[in-house]
Amino acid sequence: MDNQSIFNETAYKKFSEELQRVLKGPNIKTVSLKWLEPRAKAAGMRTKYGSYGWRSAISSRIAPKTVYLGSEKVRLPHPTEAQKNLIASAPEELDKVLHLLRTLPFCCIRRQMGENETYNPVCNLYVSEADQTNYRLGCMWGNTMFKPGRRPGPEFIMIHIPEEHLLRQQVLVIPEEKINIALGTDYMGEDKKGFLRQAMWTADEKGMLGLHSGTKMVTVRDADNRLKTYGVFLFGLSATGKSTWSCHQLGLDHGRGEKTEVTQDDIVFLKNDGSALGSEDNFFVKTDVEKEYQEAMFNALIDKSALLENVMINSNGDVDFMDESLTANGRAVVQRRKLQANIKGKMVGIASKSINLPPLQELDGLIFAFITRRNTIMSFAQELTPEQAVLAYLWGESTHSYASQPDKAGESVRIVGTDPFIIGSRAKKVNRFYEIIMTLVSNFPGKVKFMQYNTGGLGEIIEAYDVNGQQKKRLVRKVSRVPISLMAQIQRGDLRGTNHYERDILGTKEIKVCEGKSLDEYDIRNFYSEEQIQYYIKDLVDGRRSFTEEIASEGLRQEILYAAERSFRIDKSGEKEKIFVPGAQAAEEKAPAFWEFKSRPRKERFWRK
Repeated sequence: MDNQSIFNETAYKKFSEELQRVLKGPNIKTVSLKWLEPRAKAAGMRTKYGSYGWRSAISSRIAPKTVYLGSEKVRLPHPTEAQKNLIASAPEELDKVLHLLRTLPFCCIRRQMGENETYNPVCNLYVSEADQTNYRLGCMWGNTMFKPGRRPGPEFIMIHIPEEHLLRQQVLVIPEEKINIALGTDYMGEDKKGFLRQAMWTADEKGMLGLHSGTKMVTVRDADNRLKTYGVFLFGLSATGKSTWSCHQLGLDHGRGEKTEVTQDDIVFLKNDGSALGSEDNFFVKTDVEKEYQEAMFNALIDKSALLENVMINSNGDVDFMDESLTANGRAVVQRRKLQANIKGKMVGIASKSINLPPLQELDGLIFAFITRRNTIMSFAQELTPEQAVLAYLWGESTHSYASQPDKAGESVRIVGTDPFIIGSRAKKVNRFYEIIMTLVSNFPGKVKFMQYNTGGLGEIIEAYDVNGQQKKRLVRKVSRVPISLMAQIQRGDLRGTNHYERDILGTKEIKVCEGKSLDEYDIRNFYSEEQIQYYIKDLVDGRRSFTEEIASEGLRQEILYAAERSFRIDKSGEKEKIFVPGAQAAEEKAPAFWEFKSRPRKERFWRK
């Protein structure tokens, strides 16, 4: 099926125009959170904390059935056959959506994203109320956003019709018309991500950069006992600990003025001056939380204001956040102001007053931290150069765990910017990140720092074997997990400037001493032979090289490609030859304008301009 001929931009425009008339129909009423909440709770289950919980038939986003409709710049670079079929049939489905909007009863809740002076999308959620259990969708999502004010827009529309048949389950995104449509799913995460995905793309079009990142403000005392305040960005794929470390207090000394203030846990909009506009008032979090490690999050979850989804609630109203027998994606909307920790016997809120990070000139520094979860040879912490940070954003990597996906255990997962909601070219996002980072580093020398934290561990060995022609995997040696207390100590020491790093096997600076304590016991050579180490390095580089080639086809800057190829030199297993296109200017200190690389096998070209 031809990728270009399946799109019908005329049909999308016609749908958008007709939609404006249909949404004024008598069967659609605008409601408030106050109107929705009692109706939603009537269909929920009350917990012993006084909070309410619901269960959805679909318990996660339907990313494989999500497609982008519009001009070439918003289309999926590599749609699957299933997605191509959805795109081809989209005009017919859009006509059906209009019919359902004229026919079924709908309620609309209008909320605002963001709280700043420049960019505050107004979000209009239209939910079918043919099934009144759908009231929880508007109630839960509405609690993540702000009450609309007089701040500037733009205006977004999300249409949610869970009643569509499962055989036609899909999410249709029309970014250029600011419309998202979820069909045949009752998962609230589609509403949340529908608006946030639209907001990130629109922010990108306005010269900002939408980031899938948590943010916080941290005040610490440095080695000279001076109080310093840093803005921190935390990138991470699901299950790597992004929310955990966004809210963790890191064992800071509050008696000496040190503190962590949470600003956002999911999506922000980065500006050229290093500031970041927040998106949400409250958070939609995973609920597999243990009080010992995530105290503030746990306290918010057991507050009566929490709205739970797919969490185990027994017949007596008791809640077990760690029981995932029904679904592994328990979720909850928690109030930011309920994020509280016991500090010297007093419950103290850890949420910042503002959801925004100020410009870098108002801070002592910015830290961009990339969280990964790997289990073999990656140090618990690495200090990155600006170029290495751009590559970390490009690769957005983690691994499948043996516990959750044994068939894929140890295999790398790579998503640009750890952001599965990118519309259009992924390379464009990486290029924009590069531009902002390099500008900040140039304008504020010494005030921008880049880190990578491995919340997995070291030493895992997984063996592949064959059973009747089918490959299986067995766990030979378990991972030695990084202790939560040590990871907190590492991050605390990085903020205070008391850790020591040295260049090591991955070409980065890896942590050797944490707040005065040697980490020799975690030396990778205690876990693997030199031959095993080189095997894991080669496997890592091969995966990164292949992924970089894929994203390069979407238009990566030459400087980024050059930095990537230099990073691959940590693999000593084979010769790699650099070939320059005739007439190109090349030098180690400056990326060439036109060039190509050749890698194993020697006749196979890596990429070319």
